[in-house]
Amino acid sequence: MPDIDSVLQENRSFEPSEAFRAAARVGDRAEYDRMYRESIDDPDAFWGRAARELPWIKPFDEVLDWSEAPVAKWFGGGQLNASAVCLDQHLTTDRRDKVAILWEGEPGDVRSFTYAEAHAEVCRLANVLKARGVGKGDRVAIYMPMIPELAFFVLACARIGAIHSVIFGGFSANSIRDRVLDGGCSAVITADGGWRRGKVLPLKAVVDKALEGVGGVHTVFVVKRTGNEIAWDDARDVDALELAKTASVECAPEPMESEDTLFLLYTSGSTGKPKGIRHTTGGYMVGTYLTTKYVFDLREDDVYWCTADVGWITGHSYIVYGPLANGATVVMYEGAPNEPHPGRFWELIEKHRVTILYTAPTAIRAFMRWGDEHVTKFDRSSLRLLGSVGEPINPEAWMWYRNVVGEERCPIVDTWWQTETGGIMLTPLPGVVATKPGSATLPFFGVDAAVIDEEGNELGANLGGLLAIKRPWPAMLRGIWGDDERYRETYWSKFDGEYYFPGDGARRDEDGFFWIMGRVDDVLNVSGHRLSTMEIESALVSHAAVVEAAVVPRPDELTGEAICAFVSIGPGAVASDELAEQLREHVATEIGKLARPAEIRFADALPKTRSGKIMRRLLRDIASGREIAGDTTTLEDFAVLDRLRSDAE
Repeated sequence: MPDIDSVLQENRSFEPSEAFRAAARVGDRAEYDRMYRESIDDPDAFWGRAARELPWIKPFDEVLDWSEAPVAKWFGGGQLNASAVCLDQHLTTDRRDKVAILWEGEPGDVRSFTYAEAHAEVCRLANVLKARGVGKGDRVAIYMPMIPELAFFVLACARIGAIHSVIFGGFSANSIRDRVLDGGCSAVITADGGWRRGKVLPLKAVVDKALEGVGGVHTVFVVKRTGNEIAWDDARDVDALELAKTASVECAPEPMESEDTLFLLYTSGSTGKPKGIRHTTGGYMVGTYLTTKYVFDLREDDVYWCTADVGWITGHSYIVYGPLANGATVVMYEGAPNEPHPGRFWELIEKHRVTILYTAPTAIRAFMRWGDEHVTKFDRSSLRLLGSVGEPINPEAWMWYRNVVGEERCPIVDTWWQTETGGIMLTPLPGVVATKPGSATLPFFGVDAAVIDEEGNELGANLGGLLAIKRPWPAMLRGIWGDDERYRETYWSKFDGEYYFPGDGARRDEDGFFWIMGRVDDVLNVSGHRLSTMEIESALVSHAAVVEAAVVPRPDELTGEAICAFVSIGPGAVASDELAEQLREHVATEIGKLARPAEIRFADALPKTRSGKIMRRLLRDIASGREIAGDTTTLEDFAVLDRLRSDAE
């Protein structure tokens, strides 16, 4: 297979301000280089020192055992508890009365919890779980809206040594059933409902359907959030908050071995059985703690908001475990970014004086489409740092984020990582790196990354190839639940165990900066040229009329595959043959004639999951004239798919 042709040209660069650099945890490139070099050359010293910043119940006696590669064992002999790391350690400090979670519901109700109050809530819920027979090693499925009790139940499971399996609140009953059965869950935690775009999502009803005919689940813990009518099984269902009223506010944290499983998180593809990614306690906590500390340059007075859902790995690592381990004030929001108006996020930033915002490129492009006026009408002067997560961000969205949201003063940390990696892998440190729009820049400490060809040879500057990680890191997955062979085959077999292969294409520029080119299976093969869909999409979005684009292949007798672009245009632009031709020529001018789309299809919206990811596999089916295949239950708006199909007919 030939290398991936890299055609994106981006030469803009932005240094952090001297004021930001002077106050940053790491504000000097030489200091970053020294720390990074130690993390690669002497990882035992580097990670041992980082790990000792956490409160261990029993000290570890070995940093890494890689003798049974690709299964790593980090911090062997050590014991700790993730809930205690996030809560208990702060109770003897000034953080005891600091706000840990600042929550707002979609209807506007607000609740806040100090670290002491959060500790009490978690202990109560942990005791509720124990009273119903949930204990160490038991698997517990959690299917809840974005309310504080979601974070509290996650930490309550960790506190008693139960393994939590959080299922995103948009998944179907079938998806829940698959995950409950695969994980062997004996209990489920849910809510009567949750608010989304002004409506109540009936979560308990979905769980009831999922559990029809499923044995082995002895208890369903229900949190009353919305008051909607729900069915009730007296033998199985319990009112969690009612029981918590009389539960003790003390619950000793269970000592957990460093390699004890902390949680399962399922990733689902278009086909095949969902994979239960298994993360363990010690390495994951060290990795999320350290990345949160340095990537977001956390300060004691920060108000930090990651807009993800706890149902995804971003929510696990950068709403719950990483920020709370650092003693941060974390904002949680229940609802949609455009309910009741398109300025909802910016209203919350003004109201709560948010200083750090971590959100997704798909959300950023939606904000662009809705118009600058919804952003600029609210005060964003509290913001000092912006972050991007979830997929590669195209340069024009990056520039809009910097100029409009950040008012040209906030550094942007564009992060690359996965469910499987547990924590951030490629990222700028905001006080160090001169960022480039669209680049994830440099590896985080301990991440030995490379761009290689199919034979495992490292490629030179600006040559597109396969992203690979050369050595283990603490927060890495330890396996796939119940299927160790699938773990080896999926992530380590491509290069005979020499590299972890995440499935993404990348290039590294002359400054050593990484540019993620998207999933390798999203690469187009046009007349023998292997082109990154992300780069073509970036070129389309750089046109003034375009706010979002998704590029997919369709079969072509002459070129093998032809480029089909689905494009959403902004206010004032009119879909027409003339605009389609302008866009084709714009791409040809920006990155070359070989990347000119054969077809432009205008769409008022693109099919996305509720996490904001474009479902390109559905667009591939539409472009190729095939029946839609695979699971569509996570679609945010089914009407979008219907409109695209009718337009194609």
